[in-house]
Amino acid sequence: MKIIAISDTHIKQGSILEQIPAELVRLIKGADIVIHAGDFVTKQAYDELSGICRLEAVHGNMDEPALKRLLPARKVIELDSLRLGIIHEAALSIQDTTGARYMAKEMEVDVLIFGHIHKPVIEKSDVLLACPGSPTAPRLSEPSAIEFSIEDGNISGKVLALEGTRCGALESIREFGKSD
Repeated sequence: MKIIAISDTHIKQGSILEQIPAELVRLIKGADIVIHAGDFVTKQAYDELSGICRLEAVHGNMDEPALKRLLPARKVIELDSLRLGIIHEAALSIQDTTGARYMAKEMEVDVLIFGHIHKPVIEKSDVLLACPGSPTAPRLSEPSAIEFSIEDGNISGKVLALEGTRCGALESIREFGKSD
C-alpha cells in the first residue's frame, strides 16, 4: 500500500493542483491513500484534493471555519494492522519532538503524522513520528512530502524533496560570513 503524506499546503486562493509541485500531483494520483495533516486554508483546496484521491485529513490552525467544522482536529485510521494518527499540531518546535511522542502515546497509535512545523521529520523510537513538512511553504528545508509503504503490517518511508520555492533562510544560512 502506497501512502503520500502532506501538510501545510496553505492554498489561500486558486487551485491546489496548480500550486503544489507537478511531481507531487503525480504521486498523489498514484497513491492508495493521501494523508493531509492540516492547513489546506480553504475548503476549495480540500474539495479539489479529495476529488482526485482517497483523502484522510484533519484541520489545521489556519484553516477556514468551514473546514474546521468539516474535519476533525485529530483522527486515527487503521491500515494493515497499524494504527496511524493524524493531527496538525503535535510538536512545539522544529527541534524537539517530545510533545509529538506523547501525543502518539495519548492517541494509542503506532505512527503519528503531524504538520504545523513546515519541516520534514521522520523519527523512530517506540512509535514512528512523521511530519511531511510543506510542499509550498517550507521552513529551514526544501519543499517536501513523505512517501510511506505498508506491507504485511510493516511501514517504511522516506522524505521526498520536491521542486519549488525553498525556505529563504536556507540561503541566508549558506551565505552567512561571505563577503563580496
